[in-house]
Amino acid sequence: MASGQIEHFGKYQLLEKIATGGMAEVYRARAFGTAGFEKILVIKKVLPHMVEDKEFVEMFIDEARIAVHMLHVNIVQVFDLGEVDGQYFMAMEYVHGLDLSRLLTRARGLGSFPIPLALFVIREALKGLQFAHSRVDEDGKPLTVVHCDISPQNLLISYAGEVKVHDFGIARAAFQADTKHRVVRGKYAYMSPEQVEGKTLDGRSDLFSLGIVLYETLTGRRLFKAKNRDETLARVRRAEVPSPRAYRPEISEDLEGFILKVLSRDVADRFQDAGAMVDALTRLMMQEGHRATNNDLAAFLKEVIDSAAAAARGEPRVNRSRSGRSQPPSAIVVLSLEASPPPRSIAAPRATLAAISEEWVTLIGDAGGEVWERGDGSMLVVWLAREGFRDAILRAIGAAADLRSVTEDAGYRMSVGMAPGVVRLAGTSQRPGAGWELAGPFYLARWLMNLSAHRGRILLTEVGAKHIEEQTQLLGRIPIQGNRYINLYEVAGASK
Repeated sequence: MASGQIEHFGKYQLLEKIATGGMAEVYRARAFGTAGFEKILVIKKVLPHMVEDKEFVEMFIDEARIAVHMLHVNIVQVFDLGEVDGQYFMAMEYVHGLDLSRLLTRARGLGSFPIPLALFVIREALKGLQFAHSRVDEDGKPLTVVHCDISPQNLLISYAGEVKVHDFGIARAAFQADTKHRVVRGKYAYMSPEQVEGKTLDGRSDLFSLGIVLYETLTGRRLFKAKNRDETLARVRRAEVPSPRAYRPEISEDLEGFILKVLSRDVADRFQDAGAMVDALTRLMMQEGHRATNNDLAAFLKEVIDSAAAAARGEPRVNRSRSGRSQPPSAIVVLSLEASPPPRSIAAPRATLAAISEEWVTLIGDAGGEVWERGDGSMLVVWLAREGFRDAILRAIGAAADLRSVTEDAGYRMSVGMAPGVVRLAGTSQRPGAGWELAGPFYLARWLMNLSAHRGRILLTEVGAKHIEEQTQLLGRIPIQGNRYINLYEVAGASK
């Protein structure tokens, strides 16, 4: 249809063609209801040469019926399945935004994709897959739904920062039909080894494909894509995965381990379901301070689009690495500390909190730390981990021991919490963006400091403990949501 031309299709108006693929064409459309109600949605019509294949049409209908029941915030909803003049179609939710593939392409000139946002996108997609993989029919029998075509093109991101998995149903039908008719395939570079080998698939195949998406989003490099189809398939079969840290050093060892587990060739070595993968990713994000929300993703999407629009007008592109909000990530260690007076039954302190704070500043400066927040008897201190987390953590622990000695000599008790993390510092203020005080490692350090008041020892996160295992001991496991938890550690020997 010509641009601007409106075509009627049953009870829908087709406003513009969005895309045409090997099996369907997609339109932005309008639906009408009572009292002047209108709704913008998407119509996906099966192409005429596919309509002639009765077996394909039957599978398309069966899978579309399943897709109608995929009612989840992270899955593109299917509203209707029908036929108009011999053309089968699905009416689907219209997601106003970009797919991840286009977002990555447009953001390429702005620097590396932010790690917290990449992990947020994957976690949201995992929630949709977890719902789909666990669906059962009316008799309680598992539907064994497998997407079979997870790729950046099928992860949609709205301008509101929502993440939605796209193309349930038809992707499954297309894959099954392809085994006989060689008409439609998934995207080779995003298949799992078992998928290219024609084996029976389950949800772990989708998780492998999502792992490829994560790897490419973080590194900016195609994982298995080669110059031709046969070599691409051969690379998928081998499933040899280069270290993502070789392409992006700020990826932590734990995050790399997570990625490599997802991309294990043997399905038994992967996460066994999407729920387990969600839990592991959530713990990792909390431990490393990778905090991101729908609003953060929406702001990033707007930044990318505005930058592309400016470039189209001939204006210089804003480089995020020079902007205040998006400097390259910096590894830091955060120390939150607070002094409190002893119970009344104990002798009164021998110095004021203001005087104690002055001594703290000197000791912190000698240890290479920077005071970011200061009050009488409380501080938030940051060490830039230029030589790696271990060196910065050890310096912070040494400083904490000296601070505790001075504080206790003056008659006070001290609480200390420590958390390493990764943040982006603004070029002018050398602080993260708005709201940093209660985000990521800063929030964790304060939280641990409050727990430390009851323990009398320096508490730190699991990420920090891994760098100095010989000096720490496991304190316990703290539940955070449902069956999710984080491990807490304390520095051995740092008693009251």
